[in-house]
Amino acid sequence: MPAPIVLIPARLKATRLPDKPLADILGEPMIVHVWRRALEAGIGPVAVATDAPAIAEAVAKAGGEAVLTGEGHPSGSDRIFEALQRLDPSGRYDVVVNVQGDLPTIDPAAIAAAVGPLADCEVDIATLVATITRDAERADPHVVKMVGSEIAPGRFRALYFTRATAPWGEGPLYHHIGLYAYRRSALARFVALPPSPLERRERLEQLRALEAGMRIDAVCVDDVPLGVDTPHDLDRAREMLARRLSR
Repeated sequence: MPAPIVLIPARLKATRLPDKPLADILGEPMIVHVWRRALEAGIGPVAVATDAPAIAEAVAKAGGEAVLTGEGHPSGSDRIFEALQRLDPSGRYDVVVNVQGDLPTIDPAAIAAAVGPLADCEVDIATLVATITRDAERADPHVVKMVGSEIAPGRFRALYFTRATAPWGEGPLYHHIGLYAYRRSALARFVALPPSPLERRERLEQLRALEAGMRIDAVCVDDVPLGVDTPHDLDRAREMLARRLSR
């Protein structure tokens, strides 16, 4: 079975919500809430990978571990790969789970579910999807769709990812959730590849892996986690976590 480590990339350069990882939610920075959700998944050690000392200090103050990385990384995948090499140079952990730092309300069970497909040695990368239930999302280019073949109930082999409405015809569409569990060797291969033509066209990093012949499997979960990108999203996250704590 895989031996996972969870890494959370975080930086301060968001334009729509400046200093987003440090935004206050119920008295703690957002990045700390994400770190807590990852710990609650219970699948392995958790660390935040960041180029900002302020983020590292906030995580350390909460009792967590943070790794300072270089500033020039083009993606979160590159950032967590550097952090992995710093944290685990001996290769103890063979699966790396990349949890975005702006998902403070994510269900810990969803994080754990992403690791499951990697028990199959043919799978390079695993990710999450949820069934689209709102008609408006079917044609929304901001909602990335996974096109895949169902190989078991709630488990898919991904064939493509797109911002278009796909596949055509009757049947469910699947909203891709940008959380990834990489086999360690697959992450090393992925970050060494140049951006691919379809990746640049669709502006979807995961297409680089598919174009290189890597296998991505997806697990269907119940809900799409709230990604915090705007002040309105931040208010919603505060309300959701306040309700959770009041139960």
